[in-house]
Amino acid sequence: MEHIIIIGNGIAGVTAARHIRKNSNKRITIISAETDYFFSRTALMYVYMGHMKFEHTQPYENWFWKENRIELMNAYVNKILPDENKIEFEDGSHLAYDKLILATGSIPNKFGWPGQDLKGVQGLVSKQDLLQLEQTAPNNKICKRAVIIGGGLIGVELAEMLHTREIPVTFLVREKGFWRGVLPLPNATMISNHIKEHHIDLREEEELKEILSDDNGHVRAVITKKGEEIPCNLVGLCAGVRPQIEFLKESGIEYNRGIMVNRNLQTNFSNIYAIGDCAEQREPVGERKAVEAVWYTGRMMGEVVAQNICGNPVKWNPGHWFNSAKFFEIEYQTYGWVWNNPKEGNDHFTWNGNDGRSMITIEYEIASRKFIGINTFNIRMRHEVFDKWLNEEQTIDHVVHNLRDACFNPEFFKEPYHDIKSQFSNLLTN
Repeated sequence: MEHIIIIGNGIAGVTAARHIRKNSNKRITIISAETDYFFSRTALMYVYMGHMKFEHTQPYENWFWKENRIELMNAYVNKILPDENKIEFEDGSHLAYDKLILATGSIPNKFGWPGQDLKGVQGLVSKQDLLQLEQTAPNNKICKRAVIIGGGLIGVELAEMLHTREIPVTFLVREKGFWRGVLPLPNATMISNHIKEHHIDLREEEELKEILSDDNGHVRAVITKKGEEIPCNLVGLCAGVRPQIEFLKESGIEYNRGIMVNRNLQTNFSNIYAIGDCAEQREPVGERKAVEAVWYTGRMMGEVVAQNICGNPVKWNPGHWFNSAKFFEIEYQTYGWVWNNPKEGNDHFTWNGNDGRSMITIEYEIASRKFIGINTFNIRMRHEVFDKWLNEEQTIDHVVHNLRDACFNPEFFKEPYHDIKSQFSNLLTN
């Protein structure tokens, strides 16, 4: 029986296992040193916030894996031996495979800051990070202040988590406006203001210089590039993530920032694949990045690699870009491409709800008026509608006048569509 080994039990690896099992009777082994069972990584914040217990983050009952003949191993893989079709564990033992799927995910970026490896300095990616956070920041008596580095999605999640335990937070972001490297300025400014409304000490255009230690090797303060010393007991490193691939050194598997894969998600070894955060596309699709550390991308890659392993060759073609996130009470969705600054020949139309929480920004081609993408804030939109409009290459005029068809907000939601169309019409006449 063909043996499929999957290293990593996140959304990418587990989706691959599920779909391989749906389509075959192959032997499947999932290996992870993080947890015994798959859990929803995006729900970690709600465990710390007291909304759920850790076991509630596990989508499947513990019996599910044996019932579906998916073997689970809690072990640390030390190296890959592609010429022997084996993996080597930390204790020196080996396990043979016929096909191997690398789904090892990502780890927090570190940029060589002095003190970045002190106690009390951490990211928020794994269950171990959550357990460490409970030790370092259980309350505001033990953790009198936290400093978060980097204005991304993990950073704002960590800020919200600490806020629920009334732990003061200083947030250092290098851009003018939160997540300005991704969001247009009106969007970024609204999110910045919303974060500040929650009494988060958000410092824009500020960066970390070094982290200072106390006598016990624990963080006691940070120094900013502007020379300010900020006392703290916790430093959250949230300046992005990088693929977890250190164990591939000397394996012969090609990697750059991530593990290099073709459109069938194969590495330079035909029986070894890479998916999810750790994979880097040799030929990125359209405007997409070569490495995408996104939950949806990992799930879709898991489905694609399963088809390829089960004898149904499928190329990675993820379709139109989409993503979603949450900034405290503001829900964010994006479909298509909305660049932080309009691409040449494009422009942005932005409607501001004037409540500090709702906004849309649409990118479109000026000459053809073709709809390129949309950011929505606190207006819930249907993925399939925007997918259809993007496929049809609809105009911005069509999108604005039919936005209501894409919405699925609750019954008592105050509809903004008349105001959006009114502002759009004023823009056209001016």
